[in-house]
Amino acid sequence: MAGLGAAFGLVVGGLVADLVSWRAGFFLNVPIGIVMMVLALRFLPETDRRRGRFDITGALLATLGSTALVLGIVDAADLGWTASATLVPLGAGAVMLGLFVQVERRAAQPIVPLRLFASRERSGAYVTRMLYMGAMMGFFFFTAQFVQSVYHWTPLQAGFSFLPMTLVNFVFAVRVPRLLERFGRSRVLAAGIALTTVGMAWLSRLDLHTPYLTGVALPMVLIGAGQGLALAPLTSSGVDGVTPEDAGAGSGLVNTVHQVGSALSLSILTAVAAAVSTGHAAADIASRSGAALTGSTVLLALAVVTLTVPVRATRNERSL
Repeated sequence: MAGLGAAFGLVVGGLVADLVSWRAGFFLNVPIGIVMMVLALRFLPETDRRRGRFDITGALLATLGSTALVLGIVDAADLGWTASATLVPLGAGAVMLGLFVQVERRAAQPIVPLRLFASRERSGAYVTRMLYMGAMMGFFFFTAQFVQSVYHWTPLQAGFSFLPMTLVNFVFAVRVPRLLERFGRSRVLAAGIALTTVGMAWLSRLDLHTPYLTGVALPMVLIGAGQGLALAPLTSSGVDGVTPEDAGAGSGLVNTVHQVGSALSLSILTAVAAAVSTGHAAADIASRSGAALTGSTVLLALAVVTLTVPVRATRNERSL
């Protein structure tokens, strides 16, 4: 479903941007959200009501801390890493996230139960997902800029340019259950991240003269195959072994690290790209896209490392 949604969403988003405005793309989520709420009320069974208190302090600290970190990293691209406008948000974000951990330790009903991190496999899956989705966010953001600024394609054409990735993603994703039965979760996940890393490294070679077929489309095939293999096992590892009472928090944390990793990593990659300048608009986009995608490759390489450590540790624990 994610593969189909990505393919359909990119094309529809490009069409809306062409015909109306890029701003109109945000309104596409409004009717979808309304339909989802109606369907949820109709089809999702109601759970038993329980008394409790909202973890408002934890929610505020987590949100404000993450936002401050992103703000500081984004400002660093223009102001430098030593500017007060950069250091103050970064310091404030670190402090607030540190306080968040302390609050969660003492809260009767924490928004993020710290016991979710007791499993090395789950903790590794959270970190790996942050790195992986951060790399993928950079891929979508900078590749879209590249094909429109260097190839001078319309937004609709840019949406279609991602089809080699999204369609292959869907093809591999529907085969994941069989592959998991045959090879196991760790092997399928490792293969998926490795394929994505190779494709991203290939794509990072972008320049003004890169042809679409061999320089963009073919790397996208590898990236799509890798994402199709990786996302389902990453989700499974993130909720594996969670107790029923922590099921909501566990699945919520999977989505949270997904979004936080995307925001933080994109701000870092944007800062990396902003440091590249050639003096020519199209050449700037090409060089900056290549630099950012190189950063995405590094994030994926780190994801491979964080993936192998908890898997090996878990195997050792089970052997004991």
